[in-house]
Amino acid sequence: MSQISLTFPDGNRRDATAGVTPAEVAADISKSLSKKAISATVNGLHWDLQWPIEADASIAINTMADEAPALELIRHDLAHVMARAVQEIWPDVKVTIGPVIENGWYYDFDRAEPFTPEDLGAIEKKMREIINKRDPVRTEVWDRPRAIAHYEANGEPYKVELIGAIPGDEPLRMYWHGDWQDLCRGPHLQNTGQLPADSFKLMSVAGAYWRGDSDRAMLQRIYGVAFRNKEQLKAHLTFLEEAAKRDHRKLGREMDLFHMQEEAPGQVFWHPNGWTIYTELQDFMRRAQRRDGYVEVNTPQVVDRKLWEASGHWEKYQDHMFIVEVDEEHAREKSVNALKPMNCPCHVQIFNKGLKSYRDLPLRMAEFGSCARYEPSGALHGLMRVRGFTQDDGHIFCEEDQIAAETEKFIKLLSDVYRNLGFPTYKIKFSDRPDLRAGSDETWDKAEKALLDATHRITNDVELNPGEGAFYGPKLEFVLTDAIGRDWQCGTLQVDFVVPERLDATYVGRDGAKHRPVMLHRATLGSFERFIGILIEEHAGKLPFWLAPRQVVVASIVSEADDYVHEVVAALTAAGVRAEADVRNEKINFKVREHSVGKVPVILACGAREVEDRTVSVRRLGEKQTSVTNLTDMVLTLGREATPPDQL
Repeated sequence: MSQISLTFPDGNRRDATAGVTPAEVAADISKSLSKKAISATVNGLHWDLQWPIEADASIAINTMADEAPALELIRHDLAHVMARAVQEIWPDVKVTIGPVIENGWYYDFDRAEPFTPEDLGAIEKKMREIINKRDPVRTEVWDRPRAIAHYEANGEPYKVELIGAIPGDEPLRMYWHGDWQDLCRGPHLQNTGQLPADSFKLMSVAGAYWRGDSDRAMLQRIYGVAFRNKEQLKAHLTFLEEAAKRDHRKLGREMDLFHMQEEAPGQVFWHPNGWTIYTELQDFMRRAQRRDGYVEVNTPQVVDRKLWEASGHWEKYQDHMFIVEVDEEHAREKSVNALKPMNCPCHVQIFNKGLKSYRDLPLRMAEFGSCARYEPSGALHGLMRVRGFTQDDGHIFCEEDQIAAETEKFIKLLSDVYRNLGFPTYKIKFSDRPDLRAGSDETWDKAEKALLDATHRITNDVELNPGEGAFYGPKLEFVLTDAIGRDWQCGTLQVDFVVPERLDATYVGRDGAKHRPVMLHRATLGSFERFIGILIEEHAGKLPFWLAPRQVVVASIVSEADDYVHEVVAALTAAGVRAEADVRNEKINFKVREHSVGKVPVILACGAREVEDRTVSVRRLGEKQTSVTNLTDMVLTLGREATPPDQL
């Protein structure tokens, strides 16, 4: 047997016989490590303890203390244990696949009867029984005929089909967890007892077509989550509970903000309350951009394909575009147009009208541009992922030596906007060239260096996001973290040397010759729809007072106070507060409850005493105590609170 050399993370080397397994290596190091070992990392690959090592290699032995490999194995093994539990309870059920996903796993089953919540409890109980048996896990490599014969004999047609899809040079690994067997790439734990029995939970059942094909069998997919200990599981379940409370779709219904329906998939029907948020946010952004030297424009939504071909979008982005064909009068063939997925080619058309000089640069152009992009129906998610949206889009036409100053200026604008909207900190990601791109490598080298150098003038805290740039240039992504720790990519800044050249944009330089401008694509909020969804979830519907669609409800306690209620509403409206009257013949507790569910920030109650004293009883959202305040003082206070932060 030939000898091989194994190199450990600390630099130490150890000679071994070719074919040695990581389990044998761990046992040779110490009995303690052998018991704790769960897998290995061999030449950077996650390696089962039972797999042989045939050549010189770097190796690290993993234990439950190593978070990434431990979580992968826990979740992968639990998928197998769940499938085993299902087949032990219902032997006629056929199994398919069970991959690891974020925070857990799923497994798809072919079963005639639907799984019920009670079934999930029974499966969890059986899984814990299997874990407590501490059954050994072993693996073998089989040839295809043997594996196919095995699954055909056991009535598992899905496994037979999966074998046919596995490349011929890839080994077929057969795993046993006790007596139960599955086809799997691995790796897996040494025995079922290494799984923590108190840190997983089965969450839900959903339908899923086999291989994602709607013409194939409908299967049942059971989802589970798992962590290294019960404290992490409890924290995750608490997070999910909090996220469910903050779900913008649920709050959108309760606050009567918007709805979506089948006839317009991925597009928003804004109700008056939701449109108030939208327009307030748009006005806020319009003021910010005007202060920063932007001119606002508006461009067509339907544009001939010729422009998209010239800009490069037709070739690189056509799959995401909505195509419109029109029978033009006297034309020999149909005119092919597209709903604009972005605004940049149209902004170049405005730049190109009239001769531009270096004295006109930088030219900052902004548009609240309505765009349409095709997203698969399965990817649509409320306001967060839509097909029709409006961007706070902008393009800065500048000289090359102005890139750094304009980048710095934009980041300052973005920082001020985010701070005023309740996000004082954010992360920056730098995305470089994607595989599918326009422009030469030389152009990309120049664009990437310019953007990165400009960013480093402001901060060195930049995370690399390789291959995620736009097809025409590298970009910065500005990522917000919300109240429960979720990241949202909102603003962007992209340096583009490509589109100005493709669309023949020029300006007259100091030397009297024509030059190409650099085009900086930038968005602060990104999609208004998505950002409003983020705001709703960040604040759990309790939006800042200036942004709340219904700021104050003035409610009568007795009918004799109705005239006074309307007087209070008139005074608040004159002070710039969005106020409305509630003089329905309902008890005040009912009114308070209803408007609290609708997330109205302030409820002013008026009864006989308030009328006589010219006061109001004040109840603020989330506070149990009420207070009584002089009407004049209350109007002044709420008028100040209703002022947007940029106008204070």
